[in-house]
Amino acid sequence: MILEIITPESKLFQGEVNSVKFPGADGSFGVLNNHAPIISTLVKGTIEVVDSNNENINFDINSGVIEMQKNKIIVLAD
Repeated sequence: MILEIITPESKLFQGEVNSVKFPGADGSFGVLNNHAPIISTLVKGTIEVVDSNNENINFDINSGVIEMQKNKIIVLAD
């Protein structure tokens, strides 16, 4: 699946990933390939990404919104 993490200043990440874990408003949650469509708010925490090479990449955010549809995740983060 494709992940894009965008902030007001720049695009932090764009690429193929195996899984992503988000700091959701109601607790952390993970997203895998072929996940059902979802829209959720994010709180201060760390987005944990496992990329297509099985490498872990972390991004600290203050807040944000995620939308996943058709194996594409877009994160608008602050």
